[in-house]
This record gives sequence, structure tokens and C-alpha cells, in this order.
Amino acid sequence: MIAFGSGDNTIKLWDVATGEEIKTLSGQGGSVTSVAYSPDGKTIASGSGDNTIKLWDVARGNQIKTLNGHGDSVISLAYSPDGKTIASGSVDNTIKLWDVATGEEIKTLSGHRNYVASVAFSPDGKTIASGSVDKTIKLWNFYPNNLNDLMSRSCNWLRGYLQTNPNVSDSDKHLCDGIGI
Repeated sequence: MIAFGSGDNTIKLWDVATGEEIKTLSGQGGSVTSVAYSPDGKTIASGSGDNTIKLWDVARGNQIKTLNGHGDSVISLAYSPDGKTIASGSVDNTIKLWDVATGEEIKTLSGHRNYVASVAFSPDGKTIASGSVDKTIKLWNFYPNNLNDLMSRSCNWLRGYLQTNPNVSDSDKHLCDGIGI
């Protein structure tokens, strides 16, 4: 099944094998400019000219929740590989990160000087790429709200330096023992 957004404020679901329209999802308040399937294929996120993101249950065809926060049209969407986070790009020049379970905004990433036309997660979910009409591509480190994850990544990066640098004290050489890897 494939999904696409439409100028009539709907999402159309089509059977790829037969070319038949299966279902129309209605309820977006503006032209649907972006759609993305969750990694498990059970949910679709849609971005729209009404500045919102809506989450849809694919099997039932009903709207699950609405994510509000952008100041202009949402034109690009991507799910993280684990399906827990959505990145959205907007004509308001920002990328917003959303917690799928709660619908709450996690963070706003600012730095583009024009609208964000594309967002994507790296396969490991640790980096977000954003492309803008300002002719830049930005890479953003993504650390979920998890201090242990941040500590683990930091120690994995520092471990070799701490253990091999002759200027590091013997006690400091073991600062990251038991963290990460």
C-alpha cells in the first residue's frame, strides 16, 4: 500500500499491485504536503498547510492525534528508525521533533534561513539531516531525552583518548569504565 497527500486535504491509500484506491483519510485542514509511514507500517503521519501533523491508524483509517506547534505549513516528515520520534520540517524555517506516544514537542531545531523542504533520520537514528531552500543541508545530533544514552555515547567517543593519552592521570583513565559499549 502506498500513501500520498492531496490538495483536497486528504490522504489517499492505494494498492500498489492493483492500482486501486483503497481508502481516503479525511480531516486535514489544508493541502496535505507530506506523508510518512511509521517503521511498522501501522501509522501514517501527514503534514499540512494547516500547520499541523496528524497521525492516522492505517488499518482503521481514523485519526489518532494532532500535533500542533509549527507557525506555518508542514512540508516534510520523517519517522525515527525506532518509530518513537517524528521530525517535521516547515515553511516556518524550523525542524520540530515530536514524541509519537504523547504527541508532545521534544525540541525545535532552528538555523535555516528559509523553509525546510526535507528531513531524514540516519539509519541508526542518531543524526537528523535537514535540507532547506536556503541551499543548505544541516546535520543535527539527536539524543533522545536520556542522560544514560548521552553518557554512553560520550564515553564511547572519549574512551580511547583517556586510556592512551600520557597526560591523563591513572585514575582519570578509568572514568568511563562500565559506561557505554
